[in-house]
This record gives sequence, structure tokens and C-alpha cells, in this order.
Amino acid sequence: MANTPDTPANTPIEVLFVLQQHSLVLDWAGPAEALRIANQLLRAAGQPERFQIRFAGAAPQATGSVGVTLANLEPLPVHWNGPCWLVLVGLPGSTIAVDNDEAQALLHWLRGLRLARGRLDLVTICAGTLLAAHAGLLAGRRATTHHHHLDELAAVEPRCDVVANRVFVVDPPLYSSAGVTTGIDLVLHRIAETCGEALAARVAQTMVVALRRGPHDPELSPFLAYRDHLHPALHRVQDAVSANPRADWAVARMAAVAHTSPRHLTRLFVDHAGIAPLQYLRRLRLATAQAALRSGHNVTQAAALAGFSSDTQLRRCWHDFGLPGTPSQAAD
Repeated sequence: MANTPDTPANTPIEVLFVLQQHSLVLDWAGPAEALRIANQLLRAAGQPERFQIRFAGAAPQATGSVGVTLANLEPLPVHWNGPCWLVLVGLPGSTIAVDNDEAQALLHWLRGLRLARGRLDLVTICAGTLLAAHAGLLAGRRATTHHHHLDELAAVEPRCDVVANRVFVVDPPLYSSAGVTTGIDLVLHRIAETCGEALAARVAQTMVVALRRGPHDPELSPFLAYRDHLHPALHRVQDAVSANPRADWAVARMAAVAHTSPRHLTRLFVDHAGIAPLQYLRRLRLATAQAALRSGHNVTQAAALAGFSSDTQLRRCWHDFGLPGTPSQAAD
């Protein structure tokens, strides 16, 4: 059984979700369910539960982002009985305001914490990372947050190495995630560290999480990336390529979809999507191959399913886009 560093096997871990008014419900409900299911599976196997789920706040109750109210929240603790994961969750809004009494009380409490790997770990979900930044807990750390808040995070804590487009970032005792459903990915990762990969996989299966994402996976799927523009002809091409990336796409065929010349299409891709058309195609094929490898296909099968002409072409593309390891290792 795997364990977090400095945490003995079978030691119960307190997981304290800190809630404010309007906290994003999915930020805490999804991870809490993953932990509940992990405990359920451990009990079924005759093993003790590992996670003690608690909820606390600067106020005794909080109404969540969708209107549900949680009452009888614990007060923010002043001491710890054992190892704890402290979970800070996000709030709605384009920026995170900390100029209200509740937020100030929370920040005052956070500033008094002494994080220590395996004893008091900080888990941030979505804009919860901003709360940690305002409390001065991210100086010299690597962290991520929801893509809408990346610039805000860098401005609040310039000493933080802000990592963009990652599902989550591990820099113990700090564990930060990009937002909303990525909190589930991060907690599954922590369950795997603590209780082993087999249990984490069973939790993911129970939750119908088809593919567990790790710290090297992008926050935004390549099928959604490169589309932050309003050009209808370019969207039409991207729709067609995304629907069938393994097809025999040449720039001329893409240009025919856009009703323009190949040269002009290339200019549209570079100007509006920030990537050349064939590079865009290769990135989609690479994402398709990654999904195939995760589903149990070998490298040759994954290359064929994604539209690569050979294993070598897949490996070259893997290297060119800077993915960690090799396709063969991903298939293991």
C-alpha cells in the first residue's frame, strides 16, 4: 500500500474542506465523494477507513454556489490531531474578492498555518489557490489555478511559479488544481499516493471517471484548445478535423472546407489560432493516440487509430510536443 511521505500506513487523515459563502459546490462535492467511496471500498476489503471528512468555515454556515446551504460548519481549528489535508475551494466571479469580513477572517487564520509535508498539506481547487496566495502561502511554490485566474494569481503572488494549462501541480506540501472537475483528478492522485493505485482506479471506476488525468495532462483538451477566436471559416475547418483527425488531411483539403486558398488558410490558422494547420492536426492526432494508449491499445494500434503512418511518426510527434516519457511507457 502506498503512503504519503512521513505518514505511517493506516494512519487516519483528516480532510478539512474550508467553505465560504458561495463556494463552488462541485469543487468540494466531487473530491469529498471520491474520499467517501475510497473509505467505502476500504471497509468492504476489511481495512480501516483512511479519510475523516470534515467541513469548516469562518462562519457557522455557508450557502453554496447553487443555493444549497451547509449548516453547523466547524470553526476553523487551532490545532491538529494528526495528518491533515486542508482543502481550499473556489468561488464564482471573474476575480476573487478578499475585502469582506469572512474572507479577512479566513486569511488571518491561514497566515498562522505552518504547512508540513505529510502532516499539514494544502490542497487548492480552482480559485482556492488565490486564497492561499493572498495568505502568503505560495511564495517560492509552483501552483496552478483555473485558466481564468492565472494572471490574477501571478499578480497577487509574483514569487509563485504559476503553471498554465495543467490539470494539477504537485509541489508538496502544496497540491493545486485547475478548477471544478480537476479537483477530482487531484484527489484521485492523492488517494493513489496514500492507498495505492488499485484503490484509486476502483474509486475512479465507481465515479464513472473514464480517464484519470495526471499532473502532466493539459487543463484544456487539445480538441478545445486553439479555438479562442471568432473566425467562422476557421472554426468550420477545426470542427471537420476534430471530428475525424485520422483522415487524410492536407492543407489543401482543409482550405476547401474553408472555401479559401491553402496559403490564406495557413495565415488564418497562425493569426487566429496561433498554430499552423498541420501542427494543429498533429496535436489532435497525438491526443487521440494518448487516449488509445490509456484505453489499453499498444503503440502500433494507437498510432493507426490516430492517423499516424507509423510508430516512428507517433514517437516523433510525442517528442516534438514535449510529452513526458514515451508512447511505450504510456502504454505500460
